[in-house]
Amino acid sequence: MEIFASILMALVFILCPALVIRLCRKVAWMGTIGPVLILYVIGLILGNTVHFEGLAKVQDLLSSAMVPLCIPLMLFGCSFHKSETKSQLLALFTAIVSVCLAVTVGYLLFGKGIDEGEKIGGMLTGVYTGGTMNLAALQSMLGVREETFVLMNSYDMVISFIYLTCLMSFGIKLIRKILPNDTLSLEDSDSVNNAKVNPYKGLFTASGLKDAGFLLGLTVIAVGISAGIAAIMPKGWFMTVFILMLTTLGIAASFLKSVKKKKYGDEIGMYCIYVFSIVVASMADIRALSFSDSLNILGYLTFVIFGSLVLNIILAKLLKIDADTVTVSSVSFICSPPFVPMISAVMKNKKVIVTGLSIGVVGYAIGNYLGTIMAALLKLF
Repeated sequence: MEIFASILMALVFILCPALVIRLCRKVAWMGTIGPVLILYVIGLILGNTVHFEGLAKVQDLLSSAMVPLCIPLMLFGCSFHKSETKSQLLALFTAIVSVCLAVTVGYLLFGKGIDEGEKIGGMLTGVYTGGTMNLAALQSMLGVREETFVLMNSYDMVISFIYLTCLMSFGIKLIRKILPNDTLSLEDSDSVNNAKVNPYKGLFTASGLKDAGFLLGLTVIAVGISAGIAAIMPKGWFMTVFILMLTTLGIAASFLKSVKKKKYGDEIGMYCIYVFSIVVASMADIRALSFSDSLNILGYLTFVIFGSLVLNIILAKLLKIDADTVTVSSVSFICSPPFVPMISAVMKNKKVIVTGLSIGVVGYAIGNYLGTIMAALLKLF
Protein backbone atom coordinates (compact mmCIF):
# COMPACT_ATOMS: atom_id res chain seq x y z
CA MET A 1 0.00 0.00 0.00
CA GLU A 2 2.84 2.38 0.87
CA ILE A 3 4.57 1.73 -2.48
CA PHE A 4 1.32 2.44 -4.33
CA ALA A 5 0.83 5.70 -2.40
CA SER A 6 4.44 6.74 -3.13
CA ILE A 7 4.07 6.07 -6.86
CA LEU A 8 0.75 7.92 -6.97
CA MET A 9 2.18 10.93 -5.14
CA ALA A 10 5.22 11.01 -7.41
CA LEU A 11 2.92 11.05 -10.44
CA VAL A 12 0.90 13.90 -8.92
CA PHE A 13 4.08 15.94 -8.40
CA ILE A 14 5.35 15.21 -11.92
CA LEU A 15 2.08 15.64 -13.86
CA CYS A 16 0.45 18.48 -11.93
CA PRO A 17 2.74 21.13 -13.53
CA ALA A 18 1.51 20.06 -16.99
CA LEU A 19 -2.08 20.72 -15.95
CA VAL A 20 -1.19 24.06 -14.36
CA ILE A 21 0.76 25.17 -17.48
CA ARG A 22 -2.27 24.36 -19.63
CA LEU A 23 -4.64 26.21 -17.31
CA CYS A 24 -2.33 29.24 -17.28
CA ARG A 25 -2.67 29.43 -21.06
CA LYS A 26 -6.45 29.04 -20.96
CA VAL A 27 -7.42 31.08 -17.87
CA ALA A 28 -6.34 34.73 -17.91
CA TRP A 29 -6.03 35.29 -14.16
CA MET A 30 -3.98 32.13 -13.71
CA GLY A 31 -1.67 33.22 -16.53
CA THR A 32 -1.15 36.52 -14.71
CA ILE A 33 -0.19 34.77 -11.46
CA GLY A 34 2.10 32.30 -13.22
CA PRO A 35 2.70 28.55 -12.81
CA VAL A 36 5.35 28.72 -10.06
CA LEU A 37 3.24 30.57 -7.51
CA ILE A 38 0.19 28.41 -8.26
CA LEU A 39 2.28 25.25 -7.86
CA TYR A 40 3.61 26.61 -4.58
CA VAL A 41 0.07 26.95 -3.24
CA ILE A 42 -0.90 23.47 -4.48
CA GLY A 43 2.26 21.99 -2.95
CA LEU A 44 1.58 23.66 0.39
CA ILE A 45 -1.95 22.25 0.44
CA LEU A 46 -0.78 18.75 -0.53
CA GLY A 47 2.05 18.72 2.00
CA ASN A 48 -0.23 19.67 4.87
CA THR A 49 -3.19 17.43 3.99
CA VAL A 50 -1.61 14.26 2.56
CA HIS A 51 0.35 12.12 5.00
CA PHE A 52 1.83 8.64 4.64
CA GLU A 53 5.09 7.03 5.69
CA GLY A 54 6.89 7.21 2.35
CA LEU A 55 6.02 10.86 1.50
CA ALA A 56 9.33 12.26 2.74
CA LYS A 57 11.28 9.83 0.54
CA VAL A 58 9.30 10.88 -2.55
CA GLN A 59 9.87 14.56 -1.73
CA ASP A 60 13.60 14.09 -1.16
CA LEU A 61 14.05 12.03 -4.33
CA LEU A 62 12.25 14.46 -6.63
CA SER A 63 13.64 17.67 -5.12
CA SER A 64 17.17 16.23 -5.24
CA ALA A 65 16.77 15.14 -8.87
CA MET A 66 15.16 18.25 -10.36
CA VAL A 67 17.83 20.81 -9.43
CA PRO A 68 20.82 18.99 -11.02
CA LEU A 69 18.76 18.49 -14.17
CA CYS A 70 17.53 22.06 -14.56
CA ILE A 71 20.84 23.87 -13.95
CA PRO A 72 22.72 22.60 -17.05
CA LEU A 73 19.58 22.63 -19.22
CA MET A 74 19.00 26.32 -18.54
CA LEU A 75 22.68 27.23 -18.86
CA PHE A 76 23.11 25.60 -22.27
CA GLY A 77 21.35 28.45 -24.04
CA CYS A 78 22.87 31.32 -22.04
CA SER A 79 25.29 33.97 -23.30
CA PHE A 80 27.95 35.36 -20.98
CA HIS A 81 29.64 38.75 -20.86
CA LYS A 82 32.71 40.00 -18.95
CA SER A 83 30.92 43.30 -18.29
CA GLU A 84 28.67 41.54 -15.75
CA THR A 85 31.57 40.62 -13.41
CA LYS A 86 31.57 43.95 -11.56
CA SER A 87 27.88 43.77 -10.67
CA GLN A 88 28.29 40.13 -9.56
CA LEU A 89 31.10 41.05 -7.14
CA LEU A 90 29.13 44.02 -5.82
CA ALA A 91 26.06 41.82 -5.37
CA LEU A 92 28.13 39.29 -3.40
CA PHE A 93 29.53 42.07 -1.19
CA THR A 94 26.14 43.67 -0.49
CA ALA A 95 24.51 40.29 0.21
CA ILE A 96 27.18 39.37 2.80
CA VAL A 97 27.08 42.78 4.48
CA SER A 98 23.27 42.76 4.55
CA VAL A 99 23.07 39.37 6.27
CA CYS A 100 25.74 40.29 8.83
CA LEU A 101 24.07 43.63 9.64
CA ALA A 102 20.64 42.00 9.91
CA VAL A 103 22.02 39.34 12.26
CA THR A 104 23.67 42.01 14.43
CA VAL A 105 20.60 44.27 14.66
CA GLY A 106 18.36 41.23 15.13
CA TYR A 107 20.54 40.09 18.01
CA LEU A 108 20.03 43.42 19.78
CA LEU A 109 16.26 43.19 19.24
CA PHE A 110 15.65 39.48 19.83
CA GLY A 111 18.90 37.60 20.47
CA LYS A 112 19.62 38.91 23.95
CA GLY A 113 16.37 37.34 25.15
CA ILE A 114 17.41 33.90 23.88
CA ASP A 115 19.60 31.41 25.70
CA GLU A 116 22.82 31.09 23.63
CA GLY A 117 21.59 33.99 21.48
CA GLU A 118 25.05 34.75 20.12
CA LYS A 119 25.44 31.15 18.94
CA ILE A 120 22.05 31.30 17.25
CA GLY A 121 23.19 34.52 15.56
CA GLY A 122 26.23 32.66 14.27
CA MET A 123 24.05 29.84 12.95
CA LEU A 124 21.72 32.32 11.21
CA THR A 125 24.74 33.97 9.60
CA GLY A 126 25.93 30.61 8.31
CA VAL A 127 22.59 29.39 6.99
CA TYR A 128 21.71 32.70 5.29
CA THR A 129 25.03 33.01 3.54
CA GLY A 130 25.37 29.28 2.94
CA GLY A 131 22.72 26.63 3.48
CA THR A 132 21.35 23.92 5.73
CA MET A 133 24.68 22.08 5.71
CA ASN A 134 26.29 25.21 7.21
CA LEU A 135 23.55 25.36 9.84
CA ALA A 136 24.23 21.75 10.81
CA ALA A 137 28.00 22.28 10.83
CA LEU A 138 27.76 25.38 13.01
CA GLN A 139 25.43 23.61 15.42
CA SER A 140 28.23 21.11 16.07
CA MET A 141 31.03 23.70 16.00
CA LEU A 142 29.29 26.06 18.44
CA GLY A 143 27.81 23.35 20.66
CA VAL A 144 24.15 24.38 20.24
CA ARG A 145 21.49 22.06 21.65
CA GLU A 146 19.86 19.62 19.22
CA GLU A 147 16.34 20.83 20.01
CA THR A 148 17.35 24.39 19.13
CA PHE A 149 18.69 23.22 15.78
CA VAL A 150 15.47 21.33 15.00
CA LEU A 151 13.38 24.37 15.95
CA MET A 152 15.46 26.73 13.80
CA ASN A 153 15.38 24.35 10.84
CA SER A 154 11.58 24.07 11.08
CA TYR A 155 11.11 27.84 11.32
CA ASP A 156 13.52 28.34 8.42
CA MET A 157 11.46 26.08 6.15
CA VAL A 158 8.22 27.98 6.78
CA ILE A 159 9.53 31.57 6.88
CA SER A 160 11.69 30.99 3.78
CA PHE A 161 8.54 29.77 2.04
CA ILE A 162 6.73 32.98 3.03
CA TYR A 163 9.74 35.02 1.86
CA LEU A 164 9.72 33.35 -1.56
CA THR A 165 5.95 33.71 -1.88
CA CYS A 166 6.18 37.44 -1.11
CA LEU A 167 8.93 37.85 -3.71
CA MET A 168 7.02 35.99 -6.41
CA SER A 169 3.67 37.67 -5.74
CA PHE A 170 4.74 41.32 -5.46
CA GLY A 171 8.37 41.62 -4.31
CA ILE A 172 10.06 41.30 -7.70
CA LYS A 173 7.88 44.02 -9.22
CA LEU A 174 8.50 46.28 -6.22
CA ILE A 175 12.28 45.80 -6.29
CA ARG A 176 12.30 46.52 -10.03
CA LYS A 177 10.61 49.84 -9.34
CA ILE A 178 13.17 50.78 -6.70
CA LEU A 179 16.38 49.63 -8.40
CA PRO A 180 17.68 49.90 -11.98
CA ASN A 181 16.00 47.37 -14.23
CA ASP A 182 17.26 46.53 -17.73
CA THR A 183 15.12 43.44 -18.30
CA LEU A 184 12.21 43.38 -20.70
CA SER A 185 8.77 43.66 -19.16
CA LEU A 186 6.07 41.05 -19.71
CA GLU A 187 4.44 43.21 -22.34
CA ASP A 188 7.72 43.94 -24.14
CA SER A 189 8.63 40.34 -24.96
CA ASP A 190 5.67 38.52 -26.42
CA SER A 191 7.77 35.78 -27.96
CA VAL A 192 9.16 34.78 -24.57
CA ASN A 193 6.51 35.73 -22.05
CA ASN A 194 3.15 35.39 -23.78
CA ALA A 195 1.18 33.14 -21.45
CA LYS A 196 -1.03 31.90 -24.29
CA VAL A 197 1.89 30.48 -26.27
CA ASN A 198 2.61 26.78 -25.71
CA PRO A 199 6.41 26.61 -25.24
CA TYR A 200 6.32 22.80 -25.51
CA LYS A 201 4.66 22.73 -28.93
CA GLY A 202 6.77 20.58 -31.22
CA LEU A 203 8.64 18.87 -28.38
CA PHE A 204 7.11 15.48 -29.17
CA THR A 205 7.92 15.59 -32.87
CA ALA A 206 10.86 13.60 -34.24
CA SER A 207 13.17 16.63 -34.34
CA GLY A 208 11.99 17.85 -30.93
CA LEU A 209 12.61 14.51 -29.26
CA LYS A 210 16.00 14.27 -30.94
CA ASP A 211 17.08 17.66 -29.57
CA ALA A 212 15.62 16.91 -26.15
CA GLY A 213 17.34 13.53 -26.00
CA PHE A 214 20.68 15.09 -26.92
CA LEU A 215 20.39 17.79 -24.23
CA LEU A 216 19.16 15.38 -21.56
CA GLY A 217 21.98 12.97 -22.37
CA LEU A 218 24.50 15.79 -22.07
CA THR A 219 22.91 16.83 -18.79
CA VAL A 220 23.16 13.32 -17.36
CA ILE A 221 26.85 13.21 -18.33
CA ALA A 222 27.43 16.60 -16.64
CA VAL A 223 25.62 15.42 -13.49
CA GLY A 224 27.65 12.19 -13.43
CA ILE A 225 31.00 13.96 -13.82
CA SER A 226 30.08 16.59 -11.22
CA ALA A 227 28.88 14.01 -8.70
CA GLY A 228 31.97 11.86 -9.27
CA ILE A 229 34.35 14.75 -8.62
CA ALA A 230 32.33 15.99 -5.63
CA ALA A 231 32.30 12.50 -4.10
CA ILE A 232 36.09 12.44 -3.70
CA MET A 233 36.17 15.82 -1.93
CA PRO A 234 36.49 16.13 1.87
CA LYS A 235 33.37 15.54 3.94
CA GLY A 236 30.98 18.47 3.93
CA TRP A 237 32.12 19.81 0.55
CA PHE A 238 29.99 17.62 -1.70
CA MET A 239 27.18 20.12 -2.43
CA THR A 240 29.56 23.05 -2.92
CA VAL A 241 31.78 21.20 -5.38
CA PHE A 242 28.80 19.50 -7.08
CA ILE A 243 27.00 22.76 -7.88
CA LEU A 244 30.26 24.49 -8.84
CA MET A 245 31.18 21.70 -11.27
CA LEU A 246 27.66 21.47 -12.66
CA THR A 247 27.61 25.21 -13.30
CA THR A 248 31.07 25.14 -14.89
CA LEU A 249 30.19 22.28 -17.24
CA GLY A 250 26.90 23.94 -18.17
CA ILE A 251 28.67 27.19 -19.02
CA ALA A 252 31.39 25.38 -20.97
CA ALA A 253 28.81 23.48 -23.04
CA SER A 254 26.96 26.72 -23.83
CA PHE A 255 29.90 27.85 -25.98
CA LEU A 256 29.50 24.83 -28.28
CA LYS A 257 27.44 25.60 -31.38
CA SER A 258 26.14 22.03 -31.49
CA VAL A 259 24.62 22.58 -28.04
CA LYS A 260 23.40 26.15 -28.42
CA LYS A 261 21.41 25.40 -31.58
CA LYS A 262 19.41 22.61 -29.91
CA LYS A 263 15.85 23.46 -28.92
CA TYR A 264 13.82 22.82 -25.77
CA GLY A 265 16.64 23.00 -23.22
CA ASP A 266 14.99 25.96 -21.49
CA GLU A 267 11.56 24.38 -21.70
CA ILE A 268 12.62 21.05 -20.17
CA GLY A 269 14.64 22.88 -17.53
CA MET A 270 11.58 25.00 -16.72
CA TYR A 271 9.45 21.89 -16.29
CA CYS A 272 12.01 20.55 -13.82
CA ILE A 273 11.68 23.86 -11.96
CA TYR A 274 7.91 23.49 -11.88
CA VAL A 275 8.20 19.99 -10.40
CA PHE A 276 10.77 21.28 -7.90
CA SER A 277 8.41 24.12 -6.94
CA ILE A 278 5.44 21.94 -6.06
CA VAL A 279 7.63 19.39 -4.25
CA VAL A 280 9.58 21.89 -2.15
CA ALA A 281 6.35 23.72 -1.22
CA SER A 282 4.89 20.43 -0.01
CA MET A 283 7.83 20.13 2.40
CA ALA A 284 6.84 23.30 4.30
CA ASP A 285 4.99 22.03 7.36
CA ILE A 286 2.95 24.94 8.76
CA ARG A 287 2.37 22.89 11.91
CA ALA A 288 6.08 23.38 12.66
CA LEU A 289 5.35 26.95 13.74
CA SER A 290 4.93 26.22 17.44
CA PHE A 291 4.77 29.76 18.80
CA SER A 292 4.79 28.54 22.37
CA ASP A 293 8.30 27.12 21.94
CA SER A 294 10.23 30.30 21.21
CA LEU A 295 8.83 33.54 19.84
CA ASN A 296 12.23 35.20 20.13
CA ILE A 297 13.91 32.65 17.85
CA LEU A 298 11.08 32.99 15.35
CA GLY A 299 11.29 36.79 15.50
CA TYR A 300 15.08 36.75 15.14
CA LEU A 301 15.01 34.42 12.15
CA THR A 302 12.19 36.35 10.44
CA PHE A 303 13.98 39.67 10.99
CA VAL A 304 17.21 38.33 9.46
CA ILE A 305 15.44 37.02 6.34
CA PHE A 306 13.40 40.11 5.55
CA GLY A 307 15.80 42.61 7.14
CA SER A 308 18.71 41.39 5.04
CA LEU A 309 16.60 41.83 1.90
CA VAL A 310 15.72 45.43 2.82
CA LEU A 311 19.36 46.23 3.65
CA ASN A 312 20.47 44.60 0.40
CA ILE A 313 18.10 46.84 -1.57
CA ILE A 314 19.35 49.95 0.24
CA LEU A 315 22.99 49.12 -0.45
CA ALA A 316 22.19 48.22 -4.04
CA LYS A 317 20.49 51.58 -4.50
CA LEU A 318 23.67 53.34 -3.34
CA LEU A 319 25.92 51.17 -5.51
CA LYS A 320 23.54 51.16 -8.51
CA ILE A 321 23.18 47.39 -8.74
CA ASP A 322 20.31 46.19 -10.91
CA ALA A 323 17.11 44.76 -9.42
CA ASP A 324 17.31 41.19 -10.72
CA THR A 325 20.92 40.72 -9.59
CA VAL A 326 19.95 41.83 -6.07
CA THR A 327 16.91 39.56 -6.02
CA VAL A 328 18.74 36.46 -7.20
CA SER A 329 21.65 37.07 -4.79
CA SER A 330 19.25 37.39 -1.86
CA VAL A 331 17.41 34.20 -2.83
CA SER A 332 20.70 32.36 -3.31
CA PHE A 333 21.78 33.28 0.23
CA ILE A 334 18.44 32.93 2.02
CA CYS A 335 17.13 29.83 0.22
CA SER A 336 20.40 28.41 -1.25
CA PRO A 337 21.51 27.98 -4.90
CA PRO A 338 18.98 25.28 -5.86
CA PHE A 339 16.28 27.98 -5.81
CA VAL A 340 18.15 30.25 -8.24
CA PRO A 341 16.80 28.70 -11.48
CA MET A 342 13.28 28.88 -10.08
CA ILE A 343 13.41 32.58 -9.16
CA SER A 344 15.14 33.44 -12.44
CA ALA A 345 12.28 31.71 -14.23
CA VAL A 346 9.74 33.78 -12.31
CA MET A 347 11.69 36.93 -13.24
CA LYS A 348 11.91 35.68 -16.85
CA ASN A 349 15.61 36.53 -16.79
CA LYS A 350 17.90 33.52 -17.14
CA LYS A 351 20.94 35.82 -17.47
CA VAL A 352 21.14 36.02 -13.67
CA ILE A 353 21.32 32.24 -13.14
CA VAL A 354 25.13 32.18 -13.20
CA THR A 355 25.32 35.18 -10.85
CA GLY A 356 22.99 33.53 -8.36
CA LEU A 357 24.71 30.14 -8.49
CA SER A 358 28.17 31.69 -8.18
CA ILE A 359 27.16 33.79 -5.17
CA GLY A 360 25.52 30.76 -3.58
CA VAL A 361 28.60 28.59 -4.01
CA VAL A 362 30.77 31.27 -2.41
CA GLY A 363 28.23 31.42 0.41
CA TYR A 364 28.53 27.67 0.98
CA ALA A 365 32.30 28.06 1.22
CA ILE A 366 32.39 31.01 3.64
CA GLY A 367 29.24 30.31 5.67
CA ASN A 368 30.99 28.38 8.45
CA TYR A 369 33.74 30.99 8.78
CA LEU A 370 31.31 33.91 8.91
CA GLY A 371 29.05 32.09 11.37
CA THR A 372 31.92 31.35 13.75
CA ILE A 373 33.21 34.93 13.57
CA MET A 374 29.74 36.41 14.09
CA ALA A 375 29.07 34.22 17.15
CA ALA A 376 32.31 35.49 18.69
CA LEU A 377 31.55 39.14 17.86
CA LEU A 378 28.01 39.03 19.24
CA LYS A 379 29.41 38.02 22.64
CA LEU A 380 30.84 41.54 22.86
CA PHE A 381 27.39 43.17 22.90
